[in-house]
Amino acid sequence: MTASSTENGSTRHILIVEDDADIANLIARYLQRSGYSTAVVRSGDEVLPYVRRRSPDLVVLDLMLPRVTGLDVCRALRADPDIGVVPIIIVTARGDEADRVAGLELGADDYVTKPFSPNELVARIGAVLRRTGGRQPAGAVQVLRYDSVELDLGRHTVTESGHEVHLTAKEFLLLQLLIERRGRVVSRDQALSEVWHYRYTGGTRTVDVHIRRLREKLPSLAAAIMTVKQFGYKLAEASTP
Repeated sequence: MTASSTENGSTRHILIVEDDADIANLIARYLQRSGYSTAVVRSGDEVLPYVRRRSPDLVVLDLMLPRVTGLDVCRALRADPDIGVVPIIIVTARGDEADRVAGLELGADDYVTKPFSPNELVARIGAVLRRTGGRQPAGAVQVLRYDSVELDLGRHTVTESGHEVHLTAKEFLLLQLLIERRGRVVSRDQALSEVWHYRYTGGTRTVDVHIRRLREKLPSLAAAIMTVKQFGYKLAEASTP
């Protein structure tokens, strides 16, 4: 099975949101060579209607779009409970840290700065899809619990005191990592390696941003997720196994 196919053999569908026709065509060409199906929209106001109609497996999103900006599109996607779990990779010429953090805070799963390698983008798309779309093997633990929080790994859902909480793919995986290693410190290096599959560079705030969002979305865990100064984070031991 290739990264472009699901377990039942269907082709992964990628929505490319890019107003530059040359860049959009370049991305589409490389994705199609890798076995994905693609569609292109060139303005921000076209995204939500398309996603609701077609339900793509992933959105490649430019920030500088006509009429509705990429950040506003990202915010709208994450605010819609029916489509908020669609993985988003931002591709943009904006490379400064403030823009990267803004995208991550709104729920983007990855961030690629122009100019970029098309092959690297395809690899990142494949990595995100593997982390968000793979099924658990038979016999594997399907549900993780931590006090009032429950993660269903098979359905990729999270509830707190019985109420569903909508997390991005990266937030879900980071929370899964913390729960699986409760009582032990998870360094930023470990989190970036296991959740994002790249090394900590010393200047990124990726992990910190996602931890802050977890604390905001899951108030019962706000105090339980402890900061270990200059190292990382630790989820306190809980009474629920």
